[in-house]
Order: sequence, then structure tokens, then C-alpha cells
Amino acid sequence: MNKQKFYGFLRKQILLMIGLSFIPGLAYIGLGWMNNIIIPALILYTLVILVSVWGWMIYKDYEFDEMGKDDLENWYRKLSYFFYIIFGLWTLAFILYSEEVANKFHYIAIFTQIGISVVASTLLFSDRKLFLPVLLILILPLTVYALSIGELYGDILSIFSLIFLGVLIYASDNSYNLIQKNYYQSQHDALTGLYNSRHFIDYLDYVIKKIQSSKKHVYLLLIDLDHFKTINDSLGHEIGDKVLKEVAKRIRDYCNDTHTIARLGGDEFAIISDKFYDGQNCQESAYVFSEELLGILKETYVIDRHHLYISASIGVNTIGSSFTQARQFIKEADIAMYQAKSKGRDGIILFNDELAKEVEYLLKVERKLYFALEHNEIQLCYQPQLNREQKIIGCEVLVRWNSPELGHVSPFEFVTISEKTGLIIELGNYIIEEAFKTLQSWDRKGLDLKQFSVNISVRQFFHSTFLDEVKRLSDKYLNEDTRGKIIFEVTETILIEDIYRISLVINKLKRLGFSFSMDDFGTGYSSLSSLREMPIDELKIDRSFVSYLGERKSDELMITTILSMAKIYDLKTVAEGIETEEQFKFLFDKGCDIFQGYYFSKPLSKNNFELFYKESFTQLL
Repeated sequence: MNKQKFYGFLRKQILLMIGLSFIPGLAYIGLGWMNNIIIPALILYTLVILVSVWGWMIYKDYEFDEMGKDDLENWYRKLSYFFYIIFGLWTLAFILYSEEVANKFHYIAIFTQIGISVVASTLLFSDRKLFLPVLLILILPLTVYALSIGELYGDILSIFSLIFLGVLIYASDNSYNLIQKNYYQSQHDALTGLYNSRHFIDYLDYVIKKIQSSKKHVYLLLIDLDHFKTINDSLGHEIGDKVLKEVAKRIRDYCNDTHTIARLGGDEFAIISDKFYDGQNCQESAYVFSEELLGILKETYVIDRHHLYISASIGVNTIGSSFTQARQFIKEADIAMYQAKSKGRDGIILFNDELAKEVEYLLKVERKLYFALEHNEIQLCYQPQLNREQKIIGCEVLVRWNSPELGHVSPFEFVTISEKTGLIIELGNYIIEEAFKTLQSWDRKGLDLKQFSVNISVRQFFHSTFLDEVKRLSDKYLNEDTRGKIIFEVTETILIEDIYRISLVINKLKRLGFSFSMDDFGTGYSSLSSLREMPIDELKIDRSFVSYLGERKSDELMITTILSMAKIYDLKTVAEGIETEEQFKFLFDKGCDIFQGYYFSKPLSKNNFELFYKESFTQLL
């Protein structure tokens, strides 16, 4: 059971027992005065008062967040003695008054002893170490008393008292097992048996409070398995679950009770050190620990005759007295972990001051982004796309954010944040609506565009309202002709999803007249089979290949391959990021259909695009 809740529950029982002892104790003094045993009754009640005062001191001494392990053990030892003694005094009272047969006060003593036994069973069920000996202290004197009667009914009563003892122990033990089971299920991951995120965050909050008054540090590791989804997709979730169990076992065996381990969800695990360190030693220990653990996790997994090789990305953070929130601490480790992934995976990144500044900035961007749409700070611009005759035949819609406080914010930054926070749905709908409005306006002004490309995020694409929202906006702003000009650009990352699900959404929109382009093609997810099965109309060559033309033969070969593949599958090709004449000439010679980049024009506002279009049209005349 959670130690804080466990000790806190037992602490509350101190006050209950003090109250239950004071009031009936006065009744026993009255009985003693009536039966000329006032002196023993006063002595007994004085002992109750003294023990109760001691219990009150134990109650006041409890400060879980400030007590170390030894302090807690010492406090619990005193608590145990308190309960043994206070219930022992009740037994003493029973012995004292059970002899008053003439006035029939022995019945009161027996009934009270039975009642206090039930109280003990009820109050102490959370601790098997307490309720078992206390119940024996209370019930066995009843058994001995019944036997001492020397008659048959006394023997029967003694047997009944033992049965009653067994029932109380059974009830307490069942309650104890039930609460332990419920606690375990609420605090542990069902698959791996490790702690779950709920317990881990609670524990981390506790650790933070423990080190507030010290200059010590602990470290946190956030571990994410690399490309784990590939195992689930290719071999099935049953194999994936077995891999997660094996990963959990390796982590548990390596930590060997020196760390607290949790599975936060999916293929993400967290480890926090139980030992306190000074600042510099903490970072060094964390890095050495992480390196050794990473090596263990990379060893071959043999699961149902499959030999699997997986790596992990580890983010490390150290926590000192300046930290106040567990979630912030985890978030920083998470940023370090994703930094490790962005640098090629299979690595370890320590959260540092540089990353801290980045976090602060990104949090600021996130806060401001929520109000950017409301304050009309998000604007669209349009980058011309030209055909082989260098005539403008379309454009790509791009989004820009000029914040009054932050200045120009990179689309990569705020779009990434919007995807993580879910704001991408609102932002994406805004972009689609404004783009449709622009196309409608240009169509009325006579701008003869053949295509009009709008980017769609993966999260937006699979959102439950996406199809309905596109249909609603297209009905509002577009006609059959303009609808046929819209090309929705999706990135290769969409291919990590189910190909059937992707095709289902795309085909529904294609039936409405829309087309699709695969953006950033060639950056890592595509395969010939997925390209064959995807109902797309266009391939867009990523700018990372175009920018190194003339410098890297591998990029020239990649572009040539992509253009050849596009011809095989009868797809249009667009190259973006063209900045020089040499790049344009290479792409032109290799058969690229459409060109886009600063060599022709930077992204333009709506009005400037109209001017650029008219000037280009005039020059051609």
C-alpha cells in the first residue's frame, strides 16, 4: 500500500482510539465507585489518560514529507506500541470488572470486550502486523474467562469466542487483501507489473518535497523505444506486448531495487533514482547508469523465434531543491528524450540550461498560440508553382505567424506545437477556409490557376470532423471547377498509419473532386508498395535533396529515382526549394513537371501574388 496513505490512515485511528477510550473510561470510573473498586478504576483511567497523551504526541510528530526512512520506521514502532498498550488497557479493564458477578457488571465487561474487538478489527485492518496480535490480546482473555467458569456452557462460550476470533481475523484479512489488490491495480501497469504514470507522478511529487529542504539531487530517466510501432505493425500486438514485458524485466533486473520504475504508457518508461546525490555527481551517475542500461536494452530479443533488435532514446533530467512540480520535471526529461530522437535515436541527452531556455521559449509560444487566431495574427501566403515553360500554374498555401511579442515565429515551431496540443484542428480548419476563400476570389478575378496546394497535418487528416469540415467549406466557397484545383498535401509520416484507413479518407475526398500530393517524398517512410497502394496524384520532392544538387551525387541519384518512380505510377512531380539556375536545369533535364522555390519567387501575400501573376502573364505576352 502507498506508504503515505498507509501511515496517514493509521495516524487517524489514534484520535479515534483516544476518543473511544476517554468516554467509556469515565463510565468505568462510575462503575468502580458504585462497587467499591474506585482506586483500581482511577489507576486504570490515569493510565488511559497517560497513554492517550502519548498517542497525541505520536499523532503530532507525524510529518511524512519531512521524515526519512529511519524516522518513519521509528514513528511506526511507537504507533504500534501505542495500539498494543491502549488495547491492553481495555483487556485489563475486562479482567478487573469481569469479577463483579454479584452486580452483573461482568456482562458489561464481556460485551465491552467483544465490542472493542470489533473496533480493533475495523480500525486496524490495513495493517496485518497490528490487527493479528491486538485481536489475540483482546479475545484470548475472553476464552480463558469462559473456560474458568468450569461448566459446560463456559466451555461452549470459549469455543464460540475462538470462532469469533477467527471470523474477525478472516474479515480483517479479507479487507486487507482487498485494499492491497485495489491499490496494486490502481498503481501498477497491468501488462508489465511496473508502476503506472499515476503512481509515478505522485511519487515524484513526494521526492520533490523530500529534497526541498536539502541540497541533494535525484535524476530521472525517460526511455522511449525506437521504432517500436514497426514491431506492432509487422508482427502484431501480441509480440509487441511480449517485447514490452521483456524490456520491463531487463530494466527491473538492472535497477535491482535501487530505483523506482514506471511504464508511462505505450513504449515509454521512466526511472527515478532512490539515492540522493550532489549536483555534479548526480549528472555523472545518471549518464553512466543510462549508458549501461542502453546497452542492456539493445541486446537481441528472442520472442517466439523472432530475433528482434531495438534501441532506445533516453532523456535525462536532474532535480534539485528549485523544482516544484513533477509534471514540469517529466516534461523537461521528455524534451531531452525527443532531442535524442531528433539526433538519430539510440542515444542519451541530458537536459541542460540551453534546453531549458528552449523549453521556456516553446512554452511561451504555446501560450501565445492559443490567442493568435483570435487576434488575427495567423496569415497565409502563397508561393508560386511554375511549369516547364516557367508559367505560373499554381501555388502552395503557406502559413505565417507574426506575433506582436515574439516576432516572426517559425512555422515548424508553432505547427509542431499545435499538433501536440491539439490546436492543429482549429488552425487547420482556419487555413482551409482562408485558402478556399482566396481561390474563390482569384477565380472571380480571372487568375487561371491549374492547382492550389494546401497542407494537411496527419492529426488533422484523421480527426473525426475533417471530412465533414472540408465538405462544408467546399460547398460554401468552391464550385466544381475550383474544387478540382485543390491539392491536399500530406507528408510521408502519414504512412505510419494503416494504409487502408488512409486510402479510405483520400478516396472519399477524391470523389468530391479533390486531389492529393505526397509532400517531402523520400525522407524515410515511403516504399514502392505503399506508393502503389496510395491513391495520390502527385509527388513532391523534398527540399533537402534539391538544396544539395551539385554537391552530393547521392541526392542527384535519389531525385532521378523519384522522378523515374513517378513516371512509372503516372504521377505529376513537384520540386520545392529551388534556389539556383543549376538546380532548376538539373530538375528540368530529368523530367520534373512543376517547380517551386526562391529562384522564382518567395512566398507572397495574397495581393502581391496577384501582382506577380499579372506581371508574369504580361511578360509572356
